[in-house]
Amino acid sequence: MRPCDGDPMSPITARHPTTAPTTPTVASRARSTPTPAPARGAGVGVLLALLATVVWSGSFVATRGMADAVPPVQAVFWRWIIALAAVAPFAARPFWRQRGVIRRHFGFVALASLLGVALYNTLVHQAGLTTSATNMGMIMAASPVIMAVWSRLGGERLGVRRVLGMATAVTGVLLLVGKGSLAVDLAAGDLWMFAAALSFASYSALLRRRPAEIDGRAFLLATFLLGALMLAPCYAVSLTVQGGFAVGAGTVGPLLYVGVASSAVAFFAWNRAISLIGAARAGVVYYLQPVCVALLSAALLGERLGVLGAVCMALVLGGVALASAPRTRAAG
Repeated sequence: MRPCDGDPMSPITARHPTTAPTTPTVASRARSTPTPAPARGAGVGVLLALLATVVWSGSFVATRGMADAVPPVQAVFWRWIIALAAVAPFAARPFWRQRGVIRRHFGFVALASLLGVALYNTLVHQAGLTTSATNMGMIMAASPVIMAVWSRLGGERLGVRRVLGMATAVTGVLLLVGKGSLAVDLAAGDLWMFAAALSFASYSALLRRRPAEIDGRAFLLATFLLGALMLAPCYAVSLTVQGGFAVGAGTVGPLLYVGVASSAVAFFAWNRAISLIGAARAGVVYYLQPVCVALLSAALLGERLGVLGAVCMALVLGGVALASAPRTRAAG
């Protein structure tokens, strides 16, 4: 699938009787074969995926800061309301221009809204009530593997180097969150986290099939709007049963971060990254999230990484570098 920014030119078929009949066949074959992203575009895609991963890592700190003050569903609902306000100045005009296009592809947009906006973050917040952050990070490490499986089923070749890089990165992640052990100690909420990983991976794989005619900003605003509408009934129930939350620095600050940075900025960067390098390669960069969380914990909470942490980080970084490097094509 091509990046969404460029529409392919239709091949010009000559009508002269002396024209070789093989030209349209070659053009059609080229049109139906996915073109690998140029090295520069692949580099930009990796950087955008890294930006989204780092920003999402910071959301763990922000979410932890308001966990006791804001009920999960209410936190997620206001996250997307704030995200809507953040992207509307940049996306309202293309959204209005493309309202007919969005209406034609409403099923696709609605499914993306359900998986990436309404479900994923709600499941993460729900899981956080009954499982540890360590288990959450370990289970989310399965998300890039699911992305790669979806991409492979969609016809994308992974290659030995990318598979080896993924295996190296996931080993580092599991050792990091398991404190040197690969043993898994599941809590009741881990099933919610498995569902969250599946939802996020499915959303990321779905993005590769986004119709090229839909502008990225219009798509972002449409998914945020539909996702917020899907969450509205759940928000009303939570407000009725649990009551509201106190507005203060401890709640507004984290909500602004997860609404503006983790939603508007990170989702735009992630969607664009997938259009450039694909869900499988972007998913490998996502393995850096536990490393980013560990670094933030060391900087903000004073937690030391130690020798094991350094070794695991080296495994993750090495695996990401190996799996996300652009393929080189032989000359000729």
